[in-house]
Amino acid sequence: MKKRVIGLLLCGVMAFSMLATGCSSNNAPEEEQQQNDTNAESEGGLKIAIVSSPSGVDDGSFNQNNYEGILRFIENHPDASVTPVKEESGDTAAAVQAVADIVADYNVIVCCGFQFASIGSIAQDNPNVDFILVDSNPTDAEGNEIEAANVYAMTFAEQESGFYAGVAAALETKTNKVAVVNGIAYPSNVNYQYGFESGVNYANKNLSTSAEIVEIASYAGTDMTGANVGGNYVGTFADEATGKVVGNALINEGCDILFVAAGGSGNGVFTAAKEATDVKVIGCDVDQYDDGTNGNSNIVLTSVLKVMDKNVEKQLNAVIDGTFGGKNDLLGADTDSTGYVKEEGRQQLSAETITKLDEVYELVKSGTVVPASNFNGILPEDLGK
Repeated sequence: MKKRVIGLLLCGVMAFSMLATGCSSNNAPEEEQQQNDTNAESEGGLKIAIVSSPSGVDDGSFNQNNYEGILRFIENHPDASVTPVKEESGDTAAAVQAVADIVADYNVIVCCGFQFASIGSIAQDNPNVDFILVDSNPTDAEGNEIEAANVYAMTFAEQESGFYAGVAAALETKTNKVAVVNGIAYPSNVNYQYGFESGVNYANKNLSTSAEIVEIASYAGTDMTGANVGGNYVGTFADEATGKVVGNALINEGCDILFVAAGGSGNGVFTAAKEATDVKVIGCDVDQYDDGTNGNSNIVLTSVLKVMDKNVEKQLNAVIDGTFGGKNDLLGADTDSTGYVKEEGRQQLSAETITKLDEVYELVKSGTVVPASNFNGILPEDLGK
């Protein structure tokens, strides 16, 4: 799921190079270059746009995973095309305007992130365009949450994957100090944070661990209601330099395991871990093991998953076969949409940790254990009582 893999996929399958990191040396803008690379001029096929945050579709994480679902769909429908559109500011109003600017040109628009929630009005005004909204439910012009016949909105129980990360960190830490680094305190990111803290607290109570969750007050996040949620927030998903600063600050506090849920900013946290000694990271959204390569070693302990690619591909197939319909859908372990990497060679967990993770996964899947999230009325400390 890395830049290199996507580059090879497009070079091999579509006979063109795509990403600035590998196969192409031209200087065309992302939208223009990648539109050409994925046959956006093809006639008769589904025209898809993916609108993402400033970190773009090659961020090695959230945006990229959504993009890979589209690419797999195009493998099976080569007359279809995709155009990546990167909204440079990350501002919510600008994000929605970016969608409005292109809505007349595409059959399907995939919107990646909470900042696109307000596309509800655009969708209502453009009933012939289908929208796939990831990480939020749509809202109307007054900010009221709605369901729209042409918007499939997928939100995820990120707190479940964060919970697995917290349990793994508590079981594997040597210094007994662990932390989570986030991008912006959107609900999805707070869910990851609260889930992680829930997992650490659960492990301390039930699995004989004694891990401390480290938070630096100057990096505390403020959620969408204005509440201080604590944690360690970079403040953006596209600032590697600040991500590294936050990572180094936590390492200096003694943390030896960092759960990184910060998009492109997380690359800076990875760098901080690589430059440190005996520090591991837990990847987020996708399998980030390849990003952890550090000479002859690897800094990725495991990665926790939010399975967006398969769900995006599923909805594109529904558009083609005529079964696409509007829905606000919450996806979790019960649909195999959250999880963690345990495949040999893609993680460095002990066998005992994997066994315990498998056990808590089943407890979460059955609803026996419910991790805290931004708005579910449960607090992370409740899991330690």
